Amino acid sequence: MTGGGMENAQLFDAGNKGRGLRATKDLSAGDVVFSEPGFAAVVFDSMAANVCHNCFRRKSQLHRCAQCRFAYYCDRTCQTACWEEHRLECAAIRKIVTAPNQQVRLAARVMWRIHKETAIASDSQLVAVDKLKDHVTDLGEEALKQLQANVSSFFDYWSSGSKKHSADYISHIFGIIKCNGFNLSDQHGLQAVGVGLFPNLCLVNHDCWPNCTVILNNGNQSALNSALHSKRRIELRALGKISEGQELTVSYVDYLNLSADRQKMLKGRYFFECTCDHCTQHTKDDLMIAAAESKPSADMVKEVTAFSKERLEKIEAARVEGNFHEVARLCCETLKKQENVLADTHLYKLRVLNSASEALSYLRCYSEAADYARKMLDGYAKLYHPNSGQLGLAVMKAGVTHWHAGQIEHGHGLLCKAYSILLITHGPNHAITRDLESMRAQTEIELKMFKQNERENHAMRQEVLKDNSAADKKI
Repeated sequence: MTGGGMENAQLFDAGNKGRGLRATKDLSAGDVVFSEPGFAAVVFDSMAANVCHNCFRRKSQLHRCAQCRFAYYCDRTCQTACWEEHRLECAAIRKIVTAPNQQVRLAARVMWRIHKETAIASDSQLVAVDKLKDHVTDLGEEALKQLQANVSSFFDYWSSGSKKHSADYISHIFGIIKCNGFNLSDQHGLQAVGVGLFPNLCLVNHDCWPNCTVILNNGNQSALNSALHSKRRIELRALGKISEGQELTVSYVDYLNLSADRQKMLKGRYFFECTCDHCTQHTKDDLMIAAAESKPSADMVKEVTAFSKERLEKIEAARVEGNFHEVARLCCETLKKQENVLADTHLYKLRVLNSASEALSYLRCYSEAADYARKMLDGYAKLYHPNSGQLGLAVMKAGVTHWHAGQIEHGHGLLCKAYSILLITHGPNHAITRDLESMRAQTEIELKMFKQNERENHAMRQEVLKDNSAADKKI
């Protein structure tokens, strides 16, 4: 596999899209196009006490900073590794007693680093962090009010000796964070736990059917020798063959939305009109709103679609409350209503199937959960990119569900399929890939034992049948 420096990508003028990155050589699926440590990153407010502020791993027991009593770390090793980032933040939090929100904390970390190293932190950084787009002039009234409140909070919080900055410059930094902030996941890649700025990644343009994906490598601070430690970083990975000179793209939004909805989300968050092939040609929109093969009337489809939309809101509310019995009940009722009306690739049906499988897994009703997961995967396979990280994670979860349901052979097959996808999207050394490999090895052992027992049982049955046949002849 290709290494992670910037030698595989170069900056170029992407026309109407502005700046972009393109490949400087041919790349294959799974290649690391480049890796990049964060310029600055913070844990979400809601996860502040549950996630290490250095490596962004989720843990049940964390070591708390004794001075600010806000930051948490895996252990002293992580705390020491993060001290250079946390030192000024720690003093600022102690000064105002209560830590400000994540946007203010991130803006402060950005400014402290700019003061320390300028806006370009390394030779491989292609653009100064304060030269990224901010789109402040495109913000709506409410978003602008929030930005102004954050600027005011920033000045109460941040300090760096005699160095001062204008409100306009700090507004510019907040605008950059809003448009370019990248959500960071935990070590399992299943939950967003923080946000960071990665200047080179910010230059990679969007496509709804991209040729690359981005994952967070949480780094490693567990080695006894600190020289062997590695920093938290993102990795841009090729999803398939990329030719030299081809633009590198990632998807800013989940593909499982109608093209018009994806365009609306992109316009609202990133302030551009998506003109990728899948949006302009409305690729797969027909599958995402398809009716069942039984050809129900248009009125029936409209009625069930409206019913499903309303029910999905109730399902989400019950999920947030942790009422998984109610989630399961609502899902089962909705799926019954959707039967023979909405196709298995319809977005609303897939969302209900996903919620049903997750709720029933939580309730340990694994056989029922596996049935729903299998139907969901059939739809996903027709919609997602074959090497999509979302597809890989969905297949993995379905494999675990089948395994727990005692359907070992099917579960093992799904885990193997998930592994082949995540090798491309996450690489062999990512925590989630290593966990998946362990599960795959375990199910392989169990499957061999099951088949061995099955053969022995078959042989015993054959002996019994033979003895019975001999006895019959004697009679």
